[in-house]
Amino acid sequence: MADFDAIVIGAGTVGAAIGYGLGLRKWRVLVLDGADTDFRAARANFGLVWSQGKGRGMPAYQMLTKRSSDMWPEFHRELRDTTGGMAIDYQHSGGIAFCMGDEGLEERQTLIAALHAEHLALCPDIGEPDVEMLTRDEVQGLMPELRLGNRVSGASFGKRDGHVNPLQLLSALHKAIHIQGGEIRGNIVVEDIRPGTGGYEVRSGRARWRAERVIIAAGIASGDLGRLVGLNVPVRAQRGQVLVTQRLAPLLPLPCSGLRQTAEGTIMIGATKEEVGADVSATTRASAWLSRKTVEIAPDLARAQLVRHWSGLRIMTPDGHPVYAQSEEYPGIFVASCHSGVTLAAVHASELAGHIAAGALPQNYETFHHRRFDVQTTH
Repeated sequence: MADFDAIVIGAGTVGAAIGYGLGLRKWRVLVLDGADTDFRAARANFGLVWSQGKGRGMPAYQMLTKRSSDMWPEFHRELRDTTGGMAIDYQHSGGIAFCMGDEGLEERQTLIAALHAEHLALCPDIGEPDVEMLTRDEVQGLMPELRLGNRVSGASFGKRDGHVNPLQLLSALHKAIHIQGGEIRGNIVVEDIRPGTGGYEVRSGRARWRAERVIIAAGIASGDLGRLVGLNVPVRAQRGQVLVTQRLAPLLPLPCSGLRQTAEGTIMIGATKEEVGADVSATTRASAWLSRKTVEIAPDLARAQLVRHWSGLRIMTPDGHPVYAQSEEYPGIFVASCHSGVTLAAVHASELAGHIAAGALPQNYETFHHRRFDVQTTH
């Protein structure tokens, strides 16, 4: 039996960021990864570091997202230093969400105003909104190389937003954990978590590992694992499909919701939101819908050749917001579940890992507890 300070179950972006954050605090960390055939949100991530439009109905999530976006530049510098300069193609120059037609523009204006009002109610001194509405001409001025479609009526611009290569990010987090002295073990199916001498024991077949802290960040498997230790987190899989074009000359100086140009020049087009369970099939119906949507925004992209099409799973809670909780029955065991692992990576490493190391989540994390779903079902 091997002893560690913390065991993280799940080596995706959420688990890896927490493991990396604990390593920054000199904790000896073991990260347990599943099989290569497991459903993985990280490998299909769109790569946005995005705060605008998030958190309707849960201002605490809106604030967490903004806090993480603000932490990202320092998180990036620290990760780059730890890994010896490993590139993750992070850009932080703002982001655009296109509006289609007068109705789309009005809907976006209403959403942005409502989000700011919710944030303002909690933080009266926040000042002006960090998202502004742009006219069609202003959008075209920001993107002179991209001819806008006739229905583009404007956009919202979020100054906190940016994008990153999500696969490079995950690889850098894994490398950093190794450099810090942590371990990542793959092809592990966790079968049980139980109290042990000096902490908790995680079991997989004949293998046993012991640690003072256990963090469940296993994506869709977090529901079943959490129930072993009194953490009844309702999660479901939502399918998202993404298209990628050939490499093109620079067209998109800013990432856009559903459309971004990578450092290599390819255009990523996404993403669907399909309630089909744990099905990662790529469908022609989705490809056609994504293509039509893109050409409506940028007609010249109709000539671009599609080179890849893939599907992945988002990990969703009933309200779409994150869950962070500590087991009441087993106080050293935590669960972290969200579908914005890239955006929230900075706060997971810089803030959440610190709370886990301290042994308790603070009062401002109470909103994220999964008991909110118990309250919803009793009314």
